[in-house]
Amino acid sequence: MKIALLGYGRMGKTIEQIALDKGHEIVLKVGKNTKNYDITLADVAIDFSIPSMAFENIANCLNNNIPVVSGTTGWLDKFNDVTALCKKKKGSFIYASNFSIGVNVFFKLNEYLAKIIAHLNNYQVSIEEIHHTKKLDKPSGTAITLAEDILKHSSKDNWSLNVTNNKNEIPIASKRIPDVPGTHAIKYESAEDTIEIKHTAHNRNGFALGAIIAAEWLVDKTGVFTMKDVLDLK
Repeated sequence: MKIALLGYGRMGKTIEQIALDKGHEIVLKVGKNTKNYDITLADVAIDFSIPSMAFENIANCLNNNIPVVSGTTGWLDKFNDVTALCKKKKGSFIYASNFSIGVNVFFKLNEYLAKIIAHLNNYQVSIEEIHHTKKLDKPSGTAITLAEDILKHSSKDNWSLNVTNNKNEIPIASKRIPDVPGTHAIKYESAEDTIEIKHTAHNRNGFALGAIIAAEWLVDKTGVFTMKDVLDLK
């Protein structure tokens, strides 16, 4: 499989190494200063760029009939535009706030726990996410996904970054510490006890491997998909 890497930072380099180990070929490495690249050299593109470049990268792929997998967060105000373009061009697109297989199992566990606890009014839910200091967005896209999945089954109205006095919001605490790939915890607290689930990434390899698995799955598909489709977690 010929892969274009849209974004060639630490994540792009990790994806490159795992892709090569799996026998794939990297035909493009697009950084923030790369201009006029030919995306049609690739069978599939994997986008881990920056929020300001993600929409342009993804649209370029879809306009050229190249399947694209995106893990860039912070650009989702244009997500509906991308899905509309994908449908118009009969293209192939997967977005995930986190491609780690373990995190996607964690997403499923989080939603299941939210369903169970929905009718128990004595628990207050909160989220904590910890990432490396170079992560640009707060809260993380993964934390937002976790919060939105809880909201589907909760009487709460929204989530809030950091401390909130509004009981109708889910507080998300965001911490930035050097060299932390990613930790996410969901906590339900009552006067009597605490229920907590947590996912801790040990390195970036899980995110990279998941993105490659998604790209391998996507190449012969048409439509807009998620990691739930890739991993059959629906």
